[in-house]
Amino acid sequence: MNFIPIIFLAFFFGCSDVLRFLGGIPQAREMEDIDSHSRKWEEMDNDVLVKILQCFDIFGLTSGIGQVCSTWRSAACDPLIWKTLDLSMLKSNFIKTPSEPYVYVDGPSDKTLTRILKIALSLSHGSITTLIFHYNLYVSDDQLTYTAERCPRLKRLVMPAWNRIKKTGICKAICMWEDLESLTMPSISNPPYLIEEIAKNCKKFTELKIMGPCHIYFASTLAAFLPNLKILSIRCSMIFKDALNIILDDLKELEVLNISHCVLIEQPPPSPRRVLKELDESILEKAKRLRRFIMCMSDSCIMCQRTRNDEGLIRWYKYEADFWKVDEVKSLAI
Repeated sequence: MNFIPIIFLAFFFGCSDVLRFLGGIPQAREMEDIDSHSRKWEEMDNDVLVKILQCFDIFGLTSGIGQVCSTWRSAACDPLIWKTLDLSMLKSNFIKTPSEPYVYVDGPSDKTLTRILKIALSLSHGSITTLIFHYNLYVSDDQLTYTAERCPRLKRLVMPAWNRIKKTGICKAICMWEDLESLTMPSISNPPYLIEEIAKNCKKFTELKIMGPCHIYFASTLAAFLPNLKILSIRCSMIFKDALNIILDDLKELEVLNISHCVLIEQPPPSPRRVLKELDESILEKAKRLRRFIMCMSDSCIMCQRTRNDEGLIRWYKYEADFWKVDEVKSLAI
């Protein structure tokens, strides 16, 4: 439980009121003096209440706060609370399967996500501009469409897991997000359908993070459909040398490129796999035009070691809980 907002509530309303709200209260005689000075819930200043609610996580915000009284409902719908819908603490209860979509999510886990989405999206009234999903939160097509319809102003989407989302589902969502500027996504084997959809519908799109291997096909697709991309991060992944050359040669508007802790492969299959220990001079020369080129290929770097040990496809679950949220590019970190 987050005790910061509870302290605020106790200060403004008195300990007995807060304890009633939390489901427990000492003997009435012990609290008699405090009760005489406590205030009604609906008398709280709206700005103060909004400040308090901003301290709550998504579980607190969707636990019935909006049902306390009309004043609390009004505060719970304030746009300041709902600029970001952060679901990064919520994970699916799943098992991996040998066939598509390669994961099975149990019913209670799905129902929990649906319930939280319905409450949060009802309170937000379309104010959400940033939406963050955990890499082990497997959203369905219906859940994504429901969310997209109620987040028309979305500017940033962090959704590393797409196993249960079909091509039609993600394309339908992208069509509704005309203001989308930033996307964190997994590597996908057939990128043109998605990247072309972004190019057609999201004219302000400038920032992309790929959590997975960057092959030549992916790099060529970016160059073909998103020539105005300004920021690209492929950290802790596998990238082929030819793909890196395409990015540096053909993304003319690119300003920031992050390939920190990547496994750099000289040639794609079927050629024998050869991991490069350093960048050659031709790549470094091309990278000079960038405002910022971020790289690390050090044998002593723990993150580089992890990526190499995982053969360029990092197993996030093996490491610190928030490790997947890190990025050297500040606008892409969570």
